Amino acid sequence: MSSLPSSIDVAIIGAGAAGLGAAHALRDKDVSFIVLEGRDRIGGRAHTIMASPEVTFDLGCGWLHSADRNSFAVIAEQLAFTIDKSRPPWRDQAYEAAFPRAEREDFLRALEAFFTRTAEAATSGRDAPASICLEPGNRWNGMIDAICTYLNGCELDQMSLLDFEAYEDTELNWRVRGGYGALVAAYGAGLPVALNCNVTLIDHSDKRVRLTTSQGTLTADKVIVTVPTNLIAEEALRFKPALPDKVAAASGLPLGLDNKVTLALEGWEHLPKDSGMRGRSSTARVGSFQLRPFGQPCIEGFYGGSFARQIEAAGEGALAAQAIDDVVALLGSDIRKSLRPLAESRWGADPFARGAYSHALPGHAGKRAVLAAPVDERLFFAGEATPPDFFSTAHGARDSGERAAREALASLGRP
Repeated sequence: MSSLPSSIDVAIIGAGAAGLGAAHALRDKDVSFIVLEGRDRIGGRAHTIMASPEVTFDLGCGWLHSADRNSFAVIAEQLAFTIDKSRPPWRDQAYEAAFPRAEREDFLRALEAFFTRTAEAATSGRDAPASICLEPGNRWNGMIDAICTYLNGCELDQMSLLDFEAYEDTELNWRVRGGYGALVAAYGAGLPVALNCNVTLIDHSDKRVRLTTSQGTLTADKVIVTVPTNLIAEEALRFKPALPDKVAAASGLPLGLDNKVTLALEGWEHLPKDSGMRGRSSTARVGSFQLRPFGQPCIEGFYGGSFARQIEAAGEGALAAQAIDDVVALLGSDIRKSLRPLAESRWGADPFARGAYSHALPGHAGKRAVLAAPVDERLFFAGEATPPDFFSTAHGARDSGERAAREALASLGRP
């Protein structure tokens, strides 16, 4: 978009999955709207890059979780993206020496027992830390904590038990061959989006809402806010008059941290493609790897929680260095010369995200509904932190944007 309009019916803040979902819902509804995006691209935390001519890499979300109920699975088919429906490698192990089968099966039994205890504990209605469900002294508690960092971006002592159990998972997970971020970008093609347009203030003190942006000001009848919770909690986006309930809700739903890295792999074609690998560990300081995803000549690594935060704080390139050391520890020193850093994510350092995806702190499970509630039928809220069940996912974000758009249309008298 060449210039920012001075006035609009509906302004949407954020061109991630939620903002794009809202924009699609407003199309052909006889209202003027615009999506305001601080980045120089659309997609938010869904971002696919060509890490090399041979490797397509999702820096952000990469799986169509709960694929049988995932709205992006339908969109992928409509946009002619190839969906891979093969079994995810998460529970498989490519090399027995790294994690012998007997020990791995013992770990999986401990993990299933933990999930059973969380389900039982949640029936009490007490929103305690999920860590209360760890079996005291169990040798696998560290790795169970690591699994939580992959799922939620935080360790179990920072995770609301009730929120942990509220997440909807049909256990069907597919992939997009061209990249999830590429799918989200294609979904947003053709929508009216103002890039490099960072919104810093929403002034709703007058009849019309005034937005202060890096490209100037504009007024709107309705505003749909889809930015990550950390931006609201840290007041990078401010409200006038202030909305302390929204700030408090966002503070109770911080973004945890998960980062991904891809390493070029020269040779080693004997490595099984699309296979998982993880070393055994007594702590949560352990990464998870996928060997040759889609048969590509690379290894992907995934790190979460405080371990990911510590690595990110060490600076650019630290994640790749950690991943290379970890792969060498699992597969032997001969592979080191065949590995080369290609790309890594640093979502905590991203000024427009400041984390990966939301989790509820203990005692804050109810804050998702608080964050999602409209204000004065003029401000509407969406994003991955707002759904009651499919939170922390791209499709949950997209669906929430559609929901917020319906609320805005209803308030305009245009259902």
